Amino acid sequence: MAAVLETLTIPRASAIPSASLAPVAGFSVSRRSFLRFSDFRGLKIQSARSSALVSSRSRHNRRGGRIVCEAQETAVEDAVPGVTDSNWQSLVLESDSPVLVEFWAPWCGPCRMIHPVVDKLAKQYAGKLKCYKVNTDESPSIATQYGIRSIPTVIIFKNGEKKDAVIGAVPESTLTTCIEKFL
Repeated sequence: MAAVLETLTIPRASAIPSASLAPVAGFSVSRRSFLRFSDFRGLKIQSARSSALVSSRSRHNRRGGRIVCEAQETAVEDAVPGVTDSNWQSLVLESDSPVLVEFWAPWCGPCRMIHPVVDKLAKQYAGKLKCYKVNTDESPSIATQYGIRSIPTVIIFKNGEKKDAVIGAVPESTLTTCIEKFL
């Protein structure tokens, strides 16, 4: 499964013999004393000076830096549209077909893990099932109305009624089994 890399403190590349890094796949040392990640996009090394400004809690080696993930919110820029308080009634409750709704938040790591699964299911069941996402930070009243206490939570609606709920980042097979019961 995927993991979220928040911070990793490393020594300066000039302090690491390049021979010791050679067998490690995925990154290399340049002559400018920084690590270059060839296979990882969205990562950069932040110097110890600038990283000290970012987090006063983190302890940094005087010569170290930190690897910072600059990944954009690509996980939420997908084909499954979002639902808000203003269109919840018309898109979900008044839908003629079954509806899968994922309750999520941008800061939620497990939510980012389940996004691709929901996207895949939306394509797989196109025409049979409608799929939407509710950002619980932007539409807390919907989450409260349906008793969402943990995210991600996926709820299946049919004829405007909540039929089933799955909590957590579950495998695709679990969601498929849940969907099949209501088609």
